Amino acid sequence: MKAFLSIFIKEIITFLRNWGLVLVVLYSFTFDVYIAGEGFEVKPRNVSVGYVDYSGGVISQKILNHLHKPEFQEPIRFNSQEELSKAIFNREIIVGIVFDSDFEEKLYKEGRAEINVLLDSTAAAQAYVTLSYLQNIVLRLSDIKFPVELKTHKLFNQNADTRKFISFSEFLSVITLLGVILSAVVFVREKEQGTWDIMLLMPVDSKLIILAKSLSQILINILGAIICVGIVLFNIFDVPINGNFWVFMLFTFVYLFAVSGIGLFIASVAKDMLQVAQLSVIIMMPMIFLSGAWTPIYSMHPVIQYLSYLSPLRYYIEGSLSIFFRGISSIDLIPYFSALAILSLALYIFGFKKIGKLF
Repeated sequence: MKAFLSIFIKEIITFLRNWGLVLVVLYSFTFDVYIAGEGFEVKPRNVSVGYVDYSGGVISQKILNHLHKPEFQEPIRFNSQEELSKAIFNREIIVGIVFDSDFEEKLYKEGRAEINVLLDSTAAAQAYVTLSYLQNIVLRLSDIKFPVELKTHKLFNQNADTRKFISFSEFLSVITLLGVILSAVVFVREKEQGTWDIMLLMPVDSKLIILAKSLSQILINILGAIICVGIVLFNIFDVPINGNFWVFMLFTFVYLFAVSGIGLFIASVAKDMLQVAQLSVIIMMPMIFLSGAWTPIYSMHPVIQYLSYLSPLRYYIEGSLSIFFRGISSIDLIPYFSALAILSLALYIFGFKKIGKLF
């Protein structure tokens, strides 16, 4: 235990002495997330829409027929509003449309009717462009001589603040990339400085060295995540947290073992820092793409959706969004946590064995 703590503390001190690396980490967890939240805009593509038509009329179908590709997937019919709401909660669709049973009757008799629109506002840009599209459809239907009011229900992000969602997604991407790079750098630095052979001569079990070095970088990422959440997400973007913060931190801790495993693998094949950067980008870009961080998973091609099950970032994003925005109970997080724990364990053992072969 004494040897483990000595190596662990030594890596923390080495990191703090490297001002360049410290500034990169601080910048990534603060200004990078801030710039992403303030400056990026998401445009909708292949948006998934569900509907419940209690009226069974012609006018409702005419409105739905105007939702077509490439902007929208074919609208999915649900039998009840409860099923529709559950699909939105499970992130199967972004927008839900509900036509009441007296929709057409009110149009003809009262001259006024409502369409209830349920929006998953964690994807505010896609949801609100869809709402604008629906409003234009209603206005363009010149053969309908009665005013129709769209009654909007914003779910999970009541102010439809795109900045909250984008800044949060950027934070998850940052912790992923830094988790990989820092875990790789801590070993590759030994190669560049010519101290690798000295490390091999240490009278300490190689497994203990690997574990201490990787855990030290996990701790640095955890501290960076706390700084980002506390300063940037909570104070600047006012991101809500409707679940348990400590459950999220546990989620983050488990997830960091997955990215650390990838970092250990990179360290086993990279010879210098440049190769670490190159390999990190090559490996992480597909992982981020498959996670749903940029494009909702349900808007992807079915083959890509199946491949996304192999990305630990998918479960981390879905679980984190559920904790912060949806306020899901800890019990309902078990499927995400279980899948994430299995992938994290597998990736960490894989990386651990790869770097272990060099000792």
